[in-house]
Amino acid sequence: MSVINTIGRRKSSVARVYLSEGTGKMTVNKRDFSEYFPKGVLHYKLSQPFLLTDTIGKYDVNVNVKGGGVNGQVEAIRLGISRALVEVDEENKPLLKAESLMTRDPRMVERKKPGQPKARKKFQFSKR
Repeated sequence: MSVINTIGRRKSSVARVYLSEGTGKMTVNKRDFSEYFPKGVLHYKLSQPFLLTDTIGKYDVNVNVKGGGVNGQVEAIRLGISRALVEVDEENKPLLKAESLMTRDPRMVERKKPGQPKARKKFQFSKR
């Protein structure tokens, strides 16, 4: 198996995921993933595709991620990993789709409108 290259996006985060056979090592922006994302909840989100497909420790993951916040980056990486695992084995798709890990979340920040301080907020109205 050669290196599988996929992309994952969430909000304004873009993650390029490179999956190759190995020992389960995961690097994010040339740092260990536990150093880059210190919280345990984020570690679970990153390992979720591997847990569902019983492939923990079988693949090395190298990720380049940019943009957005921490949670958006983690979910972008998770989508990229899920897509890569489906490229490895098509039988993984129903398992990942059942947990909605194959769906790109379309929710984005609403744009600011002119004549308003934010997207929905209005300036204070004075009747007199």
